[in-house]
Amino acid sequence: MTKIQSVDQHELTKFINEHIAEFHDARLNALKKVKLEEILKKKNPYLFKAKNIQTCEELIRVLLDAFLSSQEETIFGEFLEKLAIFVCGKTRSGYKSGIPGVDLEIEEGNTRYIIAIKSGPKWSNKSSLSAMKEDFKKAKKTLRTQKSGINVVAINGCCYGRDTRPDKGDYFKYCGQEFWAFISGDEDFYLEIIEPLGHKAKEKNEAFQNEYAKLINRMTIDFSLKYCKANGEIDWETIVRLNSQKEICRIKKEKSINKEYT
Repeated sequence: MTKIQSVDQHELTKFINEHIAEFHDARLNALKKVKLEEILKKKNPYLFKAKNIQTCEELIRVLLDAFLSSQEETIFGEFLEKLAIFVCGKTRSGYKSGIPGVDLEIEEGNTRYIIAIKSGPKWSNKSSLSAMKEDFKKAKKTLRTQKSGINVVAINGCCYGRDTRPDKGDYFKYCGQEFWAFISGDEDFYLEIIEPLGHKAKEKNEAFQNEYAKLINRMTIDFSLKYCKANGEIDWETIVRLNSQKEICRIKKEKSINKEYT
């Protein structure tokens, strides 16, 4: 194996500080763009009725938090992918791949590592796992056609968590400490990235919470006008119609509601 270089801590901290700001900005921008009907359409209304949610604000908070959690996972996952590629570029001359389904490549002698980076170990369902395996299969075929006799090793790298059986037969799955150690050569690297991640976290989160509070207030007012009965009860039937009714009927109903409150 080619000698693995260490990551300069100053460079690492600088990279994280610069790019974690992008995460916070994207998180705030996503919050500012959220629309009431968007979150009502994406979540299961039957679940919230079954939980006996009775006030507008409580329902809005639950819906918004679930929506934002999903958004943040995606946004932060993109940051972690950039971080992993940066680190591997410094330690093992890794580079961002142009192969479909592959995020990172490492060339060492006659071995080519092709790596699909995911946030955590529970990222896949049956179809997405099959798609990744197919991408690996096609990538291996292409690379072996380009260079006869090359040893291609496929890896599913997960930025957190663990997998006690990394050898999956046609690929390896490295999670958490094992993944960061593989790309950095440092068994403790997964701990070294903790501190820089907190850069300006308090300041950024305060700005986010201010916007969050204002959005809760706006959405609560909007919801009470559109989706509450005259006696103040939540109109679950109208919400379920918005969420699940056939498209033509739903559009007519929405126009009727919007006309009534404009």
